Amino acid sequence: MACCVPLGFAAAIGTAGASAFLLKFRSWFLVLSVALIGLGFWQQRRAKRCALGGRFVGQMLLWTAVAIVLAMILFPQQIAGFLADHLYRS
Repeated sequence: MACCVPLGFAAAIGTAGASAFLLKFRSWFLVLSVALIGLGFWQQRRAKRCALGGRFVGQMLLWTAVAIVLAMILFPQQIAGFLADHLYRS
């Protein structure tokens, strides 16, 4: 156990440092997410015009991504609380 505990502490400190650093880029990541989802919808529309046909699975994944990004934009604290309660039970 003595060889594994320091690695856990190092990972926790690294994650905390990374989250503090990336927090200032949160708005840029959200804008990038919205732009990439827009690109996905554009590609779906272009595929239909080129007779490739949009796949049902691709459309469902795209709409799932829209739901997740909207939830992260509208309810960030509630999602963080939900994840903390359900992922890190001791």
